[in-house]
Amino acid sequence: MITTDIAIIGAGPVALFSIFEAGLLKMRCHLIDYLPQVGGQLSEIYPKKPIYDIPGYPTILAQELIENLKKQAEPFHPTYTLGERIESLQKIGERDFILTTNMGTKISAQVVVIAGGLGCFEPRKPEVKDLEKFENGKGVSYMVLDPETYRDKKIVIAGGGDSALDWTVFLADVAKEITLVHRSEAFRGAPDSVNKVLKLAETGKIKLLLNSNLSELNGDTVLKEVKVVNTKTNETQNIEADNLIPLFGLSPKLGPIENWGLNIDKSAIEVNVEDYSTNIPGIYAIGDINTYKNKLKLILCGFHEAALMSHSAYRYINPGVKYTMKYTTVNGVNSF
Repeated sequence: MITTDIAIIGAGPVALFSIFEAGLLKMRCHLIDYLPQVGGQLSEIYPKKPIYDIPGYPTILAQELIENLKKQAEPFHPTYTLGERIESLQKIGERDFILTTNMGTKISAQVVVIAGGLGCFEPRKPEVKDLEKFENGKGVSYMVLDPETYRDKKIVIAGGGDSALDWTVFLADVAKEITLVHRSEAFRGAPDSVNKVLKLAETGKIKLLLNSNLSELNGDTVLKEVKVVNTKTNETQNIEADNLIPLFGLSPKLGPIENWGLNIDKSAIEVNVEDYSTNIPGIYAIGDINTYKNKLKLILCGFHEAALMSHSAYRYINPGVKYTMKYTTVNGVNSF
């Protein structure tokens, strides 16, 4: 049994900043995330993408922001359960919760904070013959976890959004060959990323197939070939490939959280804007997973929510205990 003051479901940027804010109040945090590493969407979907609206950083890469948040949290010694999903929640007595993961790990906490972004993510899969046959390390991946996996490999990337464009640009200097397949001539990604991809295609660094869809996969025990069909001419091409990376986005789902008795509106958790508490005492929801009037789904707004949540959680854990606000500019961090 893992024992902590605050159990945080999710390990994205807002969850990581919560460690710092709770730590200033001498509360310990344990984070649980279904992904194999911390960082949430920033690490999983667009680690190399610049972010422009973080105060004090005119521009910062998504993964760089995550690394900074991890460093900021280090003095408060957070603990993690990664690669596991919370399956059940049980309230014990007045101020104790027991969380259980799909792997049987149990976490005891006095406060539960749901900071799971948009919920548990499942990849949107293309309708392609034999797709499942080549999943689980046999050639088909829906996320790029380690770019070095594709070193000197022949890769087909499918999609027209930011993730497909950004990874095409990044992996152009890693892979032996890259073919980007997109169903239309217009991209949904950032114009700068589109221009970079078009330039790579013009110079022959990548192969670009527009108005095209994935059709079929071939291979014995591992992927060997991707068949692509042109939607205008109906012509097909067989592309030799070691890996196929379909990047059609992720479908968010609340999962077991839906059954916890929380007030939910359109797959988002309703909260009290005074402290981002839910209708269940001791449970809070911060970041993209909550909803309230005039909600802005911005990382910086999530940071604000984390700060107010932490002070409310302190009062919940320590009823009747007076707290005097201390500033890091006066006391530093180590004194906390």
